[in-house]
Amino acid sequence: MMKSFVLFLKCTILCIIIEIELEMTFLEFKEKMFDLACFSTYQIYAWQPGFDRSNLTRWVKKGYLISLRQGYYAFAEYKNMPNFALYFANRIYRPSYISLHTALSFYGMIPEAVVQINSVTSLKTSSFQNDFGLYSYNTIKENLMFGYDLKPMLDNRTIYFATAEKALLDLLYLHPFYNSVEEMEGLRLDEDFLHEDLNKDLLLDYCSRFENKALELRVDLLLKTYDL
Repeated sequence: MMKSFVLFLKCTILCIIIEIELEMTFLEFKEKMFDLACFSTYQIYAWQPGFDRSNLTRWVKKGYLISLRQGYYAFAEYKNMPNFALYFANRIYRPSYISLHTALSFYGMIPEAVVQINSVTSLKTSSFQNDFGLYSYNTIKENLMFGYDLKPMLDNRTIYFATAEKALLDLLYLHPFYNSVEEMEGLRLDEDFLHEDLNKDLLLDYCSRFENKALELRVDLLLKTYDL
Protein backbone atom coordinates (compact mmCIF):
# COMPACT_ATOMS: atom_id res chain seq x y z
CA MET A 1 0.00 0.00 0.00
CA MET A 2 2.80 2.36 0.98
CA LYS A 3 4.72 1.52 -2.22
CA SER A 4 1.65 2.35 -4.32
CA PHE A 5 1.26 5.67 -2.55
CA VAL A 6 4.94 6.52 -3.06
CA LEU A 7 4.67 5.63 -6.75
CA PHE A 8 1.55 7.78 -7.07
CA LEU A 9 3.32 10.66 -5.33
CA LYS A 10 6.34 10.39 -7.62
CA CYS A 11 4.11 10.38 -10.71
CA THR A 12 2.22 13.42 -9.44
CA ILE A 13 5.44 15.31 -8.75
CA LEU A 14 6.78 14.36 -12.20
CA CYS A 15 3.58 15.62 -13.85
CA ILE A 16 3.86 18.89 -11.93
CA ILE A 17 7.49 19.31 -13.00
CA ILE A 18 6.59 18.64 -16.65
CA GLU A 19 3.70 21.14 -16.42
CA ILE A 20 6.00 23.79 -14.93
CA GLU A 21 8.54 23.22 -17.70
CA LEU A 22 5.82 23.57 -20.33
CA GLU A 23 4.61 26.78 -18.70
CA MET A 24 8.14 28.13 -18.74
CA THR A 25 8.42 27.17 -22.42
CA PHE A 26 5.21 29.07 -23.19
CA LEU A 27 6.40 32.15 -21.29
CA GLU A 28 9.60 32.16 -23.33
CA PHE A 29 7.55 31.74 -26.51
CA LYS A 30 5.16 34.52 -25.52
CA GLU A 31 7.99 36.91 -24.72
CA LYS A 32 9.38 36.39 -28.22
CA MET A 33 6.16 36.37 -30.27
CA PHE A 34 3.58 38.46 -28.39
CA ASP A 35 4.31 41.80 -30.06
CA LEU A 36 3.64 40.25 -33.47
CA ALA A 37 -0.03 39.82 -32.40
CA CYS A 38 -0.59 37.40 -35.29
CA PHE A 39 2.10 34.97 -36.36
CA SER A 40 2.61 31.98 -38.63
CA THR A 41 4.38 28.69 -38.10
CA TYR A 42 7.01 29.90 -40.61
CA GLN A 43 7.86 32.77 -38.28
CA ILE A 44 8.13 30.36 -35.35
CA TYR A 45 10.52 28.03 -37.19
CA ALA A 46 12.59 31.00 -38.37
CA TRP A 47 13.12 31.82 -34.69
CA GLN A 48 13.43 28.25 -33.42
CA PRO A 49 13.92 25.59 -36.17
CA GLY A 50 13.50 22.73 -33.71
CA PHE A 51 10.20 23.98 -32.28
CA ASP A 52 7.75 21.22 -31.31
CA ARG A 53 4.54 22.00 -33.20
CA SER A 54 2.47 19.95 -30.75
CA ASN A 55 2.98 22.84 -28.31
CA LEU A 56 0.65 24.95 -30.44
CA THR A 57 -2.15 22.39 -30.20
CA ARG A 58 -1.65 22.15 -26.44
CA TRP A 59 -1.65 25.96 -25.99
CA VAL A 60 -4.78 26.36 -28.10
CA LYS A 61 -6.56 23.77 -25.93
CA LYS A 62 -5.46 25.61 -22.79
CA GLY A 63 -6.80 28.89 -24.22
CA TYR A 64 -3.40 30.57 -24.40
CA LEU A 65 -3.54 30.85 -28.20
CA ILE A 66 -6.30 31.19 -30.78
CA SER A 67 -6.04 29.42 -34.13
CA LEU A 68 -6.94 31.95 -36.85
CA ARG A 69 -6.55 29.53 -39.77
CA GLN A 70 -4.22 26.66 -40.56
CA GLY A 71 -0.71 27.80 -39.68
CA TYR A 72 -1.72 31.18 -38.18
CA TYR A 73 -2.22 31.98 -34.51
CA ALA A 74 -2.84 34.89 -32.14
CA PHE A 75 -2.51 35.27 -28.38
CA ALA A 76 -5.84 35.15 -26.56
CA GLU A 77 -5.27 38.57 -24.96
CA TYR A 78 -5.80 40.27 -28.33
CA LYS A 79 -9.44 39.20 -28.36
CA ASN A 80 -10.22 41.98 -25.86
CA MET A 81 -8.29 44.67 -27.74
CA PRO A 82 -10.05 46.94 -30.28
CA ASN A 83 -9.45 46.65 -34.03
CA PHE A 84 -7.33 43.50 -33.93
CA ALA A 85 -10.07 41.45 -35.60
CA LEU A 86 -9.72 43.82 -38.57
CA TYR A 87 -5.94 43.81 -38.39
CA PHE A 88 -5.85 40.01 -38.56
CA ALA A 89 -7.94 40.10 -41.75
CA ASN A 90 -4.95 41.62 -43.55
CA ARG A 91 -2.46 39.24 -41.98
CA ILE A 92 -3.94 35.77 -42.42
CA TYR A 93 -4.63 36.02 -46.18
CA ARG A 94 -2.31 38.22 -48.20
CA PRO A 95 -2.47 40.27 -50.30
CA SER A 96 -5.87 41.56 -49.23
CA TYR A 97 -7.59 44.68 -47.98
CA ILE A 98 -10.87 45.26 -46.16
CA SER A 99 -13.67 46.36 -48.46
CA LEU A 100 -17.32 45.73 -49.46
CA HIS A 101 -19.94 45.84 -46.68
CA THR A 102 -17.37 46.01 -43.88
CA ALA A 103 -15.80 49.16 -45.31
CA LEU A 104 -19.17 50.68 -46.23
CA SER A 105 -20.37 50.14 -42.67
CA PHE A 106 -17.13 51.62 -41.30
CA TYR A 107 -17.70 54.81 -43.30
CA GLY A 108 -21.36 54.95 -42.27
CA MET A 109 -22.56 54.48 -45.83
CA ILE A 110 -24.92 51.62 -44.97
CA PRO A 111 -27.09 51.35 -41.85
CA GLU A 112 -26.48 47.69 -41.07
CA ALA A 113 -23.84 46.44 -38.68
CA VAL A 114 -21.75 43.86 -40.51
CA VAL A 115 -21.07 40.58 -38.72
CA GLN A 116 -18.45 39.09 -41.02
CA ILE A 117 -15.27 40.87 -42.06
CA ASN A 118 -15.25 41.31 -45.85
CA SER A 119 -12.03 41.67 -47.81
CA VAL A 120 -10.94 41.45 -51.44
CA THR A 121 -7.86 39.63 -52.63
CA SER A 122 -6.04 38.59 -55.78
CA LEU A 123 -5.90 35.06 -54.35
CA LYS A 124 -8.72 32.55 -54.68
CA THR A 125 -12.02 33.21 -52.86
CA SER A 126 -11.89 31.82 -49.35
CA SER A 127 -13.27 32.17 -45.82
CA PHE A 128 -12.12 31.39 -42.27
CA GLN A 129 -14.04 31.13 -39.02
CA ASN A 130 -12.29 31.66 -35.69
CA ASP A 131 -12.84 33.24 -32.27
CA PHE A 132 -12.35 36.71 -33.74
CA GLY A 133 -15.15 36.29 -36.30
CA LEU A 134 -15.93 35.14 -39.83
CA TYR A 135 -13.43 36.30 -42.45
CA SER A 136 -14.61 36.36 -46.06
CA TYR A 137 -12.32 37.03 -49.05
CA ASN A 138 -13.59 37.73 -52.57
CA THR A 139 -11.34 37.46 -55.61
CA ILE A 140 -10.63 40.34 -57.98
CA LYS A 141 -7.99 40.61 -60.70
CA GLU A 142 -4.51 41.57 -59.56
CA ASN A 143 -4.61 44.84 -61.52
CA LEU A 144 -7.72 45.86 -59.56
CA MET A 145 -5.92 45.70 -56.22
CA PHE A 146 -5.83 49.47 -55.75
CA GLY A 147 -7.85 52.16 -54.03
CA TYR A 148 -6.97 51.37 -50.44
CA ASP A 149 -4.96 53.15 -47.80
CA LEU A 150 -3.55 52.49 -44.34
CA LYS A 151 -5.82 53.16 -41.36
CA PRO A 152 -3.80 53.69 -38.16
CA MET A 153 -4.48 51.74 -34.99
CA LEU A 154 -3.77 52.86 -31.43
CA ASP A 155 -0.43 51.03 -31.13
CA ASN A 156 1.08 52.27 -34.42
CA ARG A 157 -0.07 49.26 -36.42
CA THR A 158 -1.97 49.89 -39.65
CA ILE A 159 -4.84 48.20 -41.51
CA TYR A 160 -5.24 48.05 -45.30
CA PHE A 161 -8.69 49.53 -45.89
CA ALA A 162 -10.52 50.40 -49.12
CA THR A 163 -11.46 54.01 -49.64
CA ALA A 164 -15.20 54.61 -49.62
CA GLU A 165 -15.17 54.98 -53.40
CA LYS A 166 -13.28 51.72 -54.01
CA ALA A 167 -15.40 49.79 -51.50
CA LEU A 168 -18.51 50.86 -53.40
CA LEU A 169 -16.99 49.88 -56.74
CA ASP A 170 -15.80 46.52 -55.42
CA LEU A 171 -19.35 45.85 -54.25
CA LEU A 172 -20.93 46.71 -57.60
CA TYR A 173 -18.26 44.78 -59.50
CA LEU A 174 -18.52 41.60 -57.42
CA HIS A 175 -22.33 41.70 -57.08
CA PRO A 176 -23.71 42.37 -60.59
CA PHE A 177 -27.33 41.91 -59.45
CA TYR A 178 -27.28 45.60 -58.48
CA ASN A 179 -28.59 46.45 -61.93
CA SER A 180 -31.96 48.07 -61.26
CA VAL A 181 -33.28 51.12 -59.41
CA GLU A 182 -34.92 48.82 -56.88
CA GLU A 183 -31.67 47.00 -56.13
CA MET A 184 -29.76 50.29 -55.84
CA GLU A 185 -32.37 51.67 -53.45
CA GLY A 186 -32.13 48.42 -51.52
CA LEU A 187 -28.53 49.27 -50.66
CA ARG A 188 -29.93 52.11 -48.52
CA LEU A 189 -26.79 54.17 -48.97
CA ASP A 190 -26.55 57.19 -46.69
CA GLU A 191 -27.45 60.15 -48.89
CA ASP A 192 -25.73 62.69 -46.66
CA PHE A 193 -22.46 60.80 -47.08
CA LEU A 194 -22.98 60.42 -50.82
CA HIS A 195 -23.59 64.14 -51.33
CA GLU A 196 -21.12 65.53 -48.82
CA ASP A 197 -18.25 63.05 -48.46
CA LEU A 198 -18.14 60.77 -51.50
CA ASN A 199 -15.55 61.90 -54.03
CA LYS A 200 -17.47 61.51 -57.29
CA ASP A 201 -14.44 62.33 -59.47
CA LEU A 202 -12.38 59.69 -57.71
CA LEU A 203 -15.25 57.20 -58.04
CA LEU A 204 -15.39 57.73 -61.80
CA ASP A 205 -11.60 57.63 -62.13
CA TYR A 206 -11.43 54.34 -60.26
CA CYS A 207 -14.33 53.00 -62.30
CA SER A 208 -12.50 53.72 -65.57
CA ARG A 209 -9.54 51.66 -64.34
CA PHE A 210 -11.76 48.56 -64.17
CA GLU A 211 -12.31 48.78 -67.94
CA ASN A 212 -15.66 47.08 -67.46
CA LYS A 213 -18.69 48.39 -69.37
CA ALA A 214 -21.19 46.55 -67.16
CA LEU A 215 -19.71 48.20 -64.08
CA GLU A 216 -19.84 51.61 -65.76
CA LEU A 217 -23.56 51.09 -66.40
CA ARG A 218 -24.16 50.15 -62.76
CA VAL A 219 -22.22 53.19 -61.54
CA ASP A 220 -24.26 55.41 -63.87
CA LEU A 221 -27.44 53.84 -62.47
CA LEU A 222 -26.18 54.47 -58.93
CA LEU A 223 -25.53 58.14 -59.68
CA LYS A 224 -28.98 58.59 -61.16
CA THR A 225 -30.74 56.67 -58.37
CA TYR A 226 -29.17 58.85 -55.67
CA ASP A 227 -29.22 62.04 -57.75
CA LEU A 228 -25.45 62.53 -57.71
